Amino acid sequence: MKIAIVGTGYVGLVTGTCFAEMGTEVHCIDINHEKIEKLKKGIIPIYEPGLEEMVLRNHQAGRLQFSTDLPAVLNDVEVVFSAVGTPPDEDGSADLSYVLGVAKTIGQHINKYILVVTKSTVPVGTAKMIKAAISEELEKRGVDIPFDVASNPEFLKEGAAIDDFMHPDRVVVGVDSQRAKELMDRLYKPFILNNYRMIFTDIPSAEMIKYAANAMLATRISFMNDIANLCEIVGADPTMVRKGIGSDARIGTKFLYPGCGYGGSCFPKDVKALIKTAETNGYQMQVLKAVEEVNNYQKQILYQKIKAYFGDLSGKTIALWGLAFKPKTDDMREAPALELITALLKEGAKVRAYDPVAIHEAKRILGDSIYYANDAYDATVDADALVLLTEWNEFRLPSWTALKKLLKNPVLFDGRNIYNKFELEEAGFDYFYIGGGTSKPI
Repeated sequence: MKIAIVGTGYVGLVTGTCFAEMGTEVHCIDINHEKIEKLKKGIIPIYEPGLEEMVLRNHQAGRLQFSTDLPAVLNDVEVVFSAVGTPPDEDGSADLSYVLGVAKTIGQHINKYILVVTKSTVPVGTAKMIKAAISEELEKRGVDIPFDVASNPEFLKEGAAIDDFMHPDRVVVGVDSQRAKELMDRLYKPFILNNYRMIFTDIPSAEMIKYAANAMLATRISFMNDIANLCEIVGADPTMVRKGIGSDARIGTKFLYPGCGYGGSCFPKDVKALIKTAETNGYQMQVLKAVEEVNNYQKQILYQKIKAYFGDLSGKTIALWGLAFKPKTDDMREAPALELITALLKEGAKVRAYDPVAIHEAKRILGDSIYYANDAYDATVDADALVLLTEWNEFRLPSWTALKKLLKNPVLFDGRNIYNKFELEEAGFDYFYIGGGTSKPI
C-alpha cells in the first residue's frame, strides 16, 4: 500500500515512519526544502527516543521517501494524510490555512480516487471545509473525480510517540463512506496483532474526540494544581491527597500530579481552540476557561515562591534544572521554564540552566540571555537557589552533599514534587514544592 504524509513535523514524521515500519510505502512531503534535504541525510529535526534509528532503517530500505513535491506523488498513492500545522490565531482559534492549502493542491492535481485523511488537530467542521476546497478546485478544472475525506486524530505522547503509535490503546477514525472505512481498516490491519481498539465514528465526532481528550487531561492537571495550592494554605499534604483520591477506581492517578503548569504543543493550543469553537457556536466552555486560568496562574507560582523567599532578586543567580515542558523531548513550546526565566531576568536575576536535550532549542529562543550549563552540577555553581522544572530521570537522585557545597544557599524549589521534603530538610535545605514547603527566609 502506498500513502503520502504531508507535513514532517512531530506528528507527520512519526506517523509516516511507523507506517513504513509496518511495510507501507510512504512519501513524506514538506514545503521546507532544508528540512527535507536533512531528512534524506538522516538528520532528524526533532528529538524523540528511537525515531532516528527507525527513520534511517526505513529510508535505507526504500519504504520511507522524502520530497517537497506533493503533486508528483498524488496519483501514485491511495491515501494522503494531512499532518500540517494548525497554529493558534491571536483569538485562540486554529489557523487552517495550511490544511486548506493542502486540500487545494490535492484538488488541483488528482486524476483518480484518493482518500484524504486529516491527522492534524482541527476544529469540528474542518472536514467539510476540506471537502469543499477540493471540490472547488475540481470544478475549476471541469472534472468529476471521486474522493473521500476522513478524520484520524493522533494521540501521541512526546517522549513515547513510537510506542503509542505501534501499540495504540485505540485508533479513532471518522468516515462517511464504506470505501474510506475499508481503506483505513486495511491500512491499520498490521497493527491488529497488538490488540488495539479501532473505533469508527462519524467525522465530526472524530474531530471532537481529539479536543475532548486533551481538554480532559488538561482539566485533571489544573484541578490537581488548584487542590495543591489550597493544600498549602490549609496545611494539607498534596501528595497524600493525590494518593487518596487516586485510589478511587473512578478517578485513578494519571495526570493528577501537582506541578508548575502544563505546556507543549497540544494542551494549551487545543484548550484555546475548543473554547473558541464553542464561542463561535454560541456556547461558553466555562470549565475549560477555568482550566486555562488556573494553568496561567500555575506557571507563575515558582516565581512567586522565589520572590517571597528572597525579596529583592537583583543580582541573585538562580539555577534551573530542566527547560523542556516535559521529559524525553526538546519541545519548549509553552514551557513553564520560559515564563520563569522571563520573570527572573526582568527582576535583574541571572539564570544558569541545564537540560539534557533542550539546550539547543533554548539557545534558539533565548539567545545569550542566560548561561547554558554543561551538566546539572555546573548549573548550580555559586547559585543562590536551585529550581527543578522538568523531571528528567538524571535529576531524581542527586548528591545533596555536593549540591550544598556548590550552591551559595541550600534552597530548592521543586516544580514537579519529585523530592522527599524530610530528606531535603534533614540535609539542611530549605525546600519548597507545589502545595507546600518551608517558609523560613534567608
